[in-house]
Amino acid sequence: MSERWRFPRGALAWLFTLMLWLARSVVSETESDAIQNITLFTRILDTLLDGYDNRLRPGLGDRVTEVKTDIYVTSFGPVSDTDMEYTVDVFFRQSWWDDRLKFRGPMNILRLNNLMASKIWTPDTFFHNGKKSVAHNMTMPNKLLRIMENGTLLYTMRLTVQAECPMHLEDFPMDSHSCPLKFGSYAYTTSEVTYIWTRNATDSVQVAPDGSRLNQYDLMGQTVNQETIKSSTGEYTVMMAHFHLKRKIGYFVIQTYLPCIMTVILSQVSFWLNRESVPARTVFGVTTVLTMTTLSISARNSLPKVAYATAMDWFIAVCYAFVFSALIEFATVNYFTKRGWAWDGKSIVNDKKKEASVMKKNNAYAVAVANYAPTIGKDSTLPTVSKSASSDPGKARTEIKVESKKTFNSVSKIDRMSRIIFPVLFGIFNMVYWATYLNREPVIRDMVPST
Repeated sequence: MSERWRFPRGALAWLFTLMLWLARSVVSETESDAIQNITLFTRILDTLLDGYDNRLRPGLGDRVTEVKTDIYVTSFGPVSDTDMEYTVDVFFRQSWWDDRLKFRGPMNILRLNNLMASKIWTPDTFFHNGKKSVAHNMTMPNKLLRIMENGTLLYTMRLTVQAECPMHLEDFPMDSHSCPLKFGSYAYTTSEVTYIWTRNATDSVQVAPDGSRLNQYDLMGQTVNQETIKSSTGEYTVMMAHFHLKRKIGYFVIQTYLPCIMTVILSQVSFWLNRESVPARTVFGVTTVLTMTTLSISARNSLPKVAYATAMDWFIAVCYAFVFSALIEFATVNYFTKRGWAWDGKSIVNDKKKEASVMKKNNAYAVAVANYAPTIGKDSTLPTVSKSASSDPGKARTEIKVESKKTFNSVSKIDRMSRIIFPVLFGIFNMVYWATYLNREPVIRDMVPST
């Protein structure tokens, strides 16, 4: 660089000092603006709360306070069938207008936390069917408050609600349910405070895409409505959000239906066994009956103690009837089998008596031949007669043995008919059962309070 373009050292120091001064002035100006804004915010809040009575609702004596609500579900489930309840984790939002909180300032919205919420009037909302509700307080109370310049407030809190879900289990496990979430004002009647949904019916209650925590159910959707209930203290607005659930049948097919079907098939194997196989057929009958009893008890353990029969109960009852009928069928066949053996036993006894008489005659004839042996010993025909006489008892015994084999029973006609009738009837029952329940439209009974 030429000498004429080179700054003197004093000029560079002066330029650096100037830039540092400008930066400090800007920072100080920003700090002063921030301090002014904080002072302004404090002054606005003090002005809003000056003379404010949080015990009085907005518009007292002039108008009805209208509270707008909507719900965002972050987690739904689990659902308990035995207790008929469900758990839901939500962001519960309420909005209303309080003309006492109007303000003017450089900002349009005051974003505040839960400390301010305790100093102003808030709706006394409670859940009608809530068994237990928890407001999250970690690490600080999960509450949000925003005040618009026109006096409109938005109050949001995170809640976990354990609510009742009335269930009708006639179609279990192909059943559907509508679990309601009911809320409203505890003390204010419709002439003082009313509730409406902030958005339309489809957007007032939203569920997070990954918000389902259900193993046995599918969350089919949700609907909203509102009702007015009457009590001894007046009329109250009740807001309702219904969560529609459809039960998954896969678990019950694996754990109950398939074992029941296999047990019935196993009981029908005894029809193909010889009816003289009394121990084997007895084991088949008794074992299958006990298995069905165990399956019916285990299936009931996962359900509340309802006084009516469910679809699974009917299926188990019919399977139990088939298994028990197979045992009765064997008892019937065995009864007639024993009668046949008793008749054959008599014929064998008679044959043995005849054999004994023939042997006595042959022995007497042989003694007579032996006495006359000196005179007729040279006759060549006698040995033949004696041989034939001595061989006759063996032939008689052979004939008796052949006849005793013929006394075994043939296949029972009852078994032959059962081999066809039992599988056909069980197959028809399964077709009718599954066609009836799988093609049935879900019946959802909403528990709506009377108006």
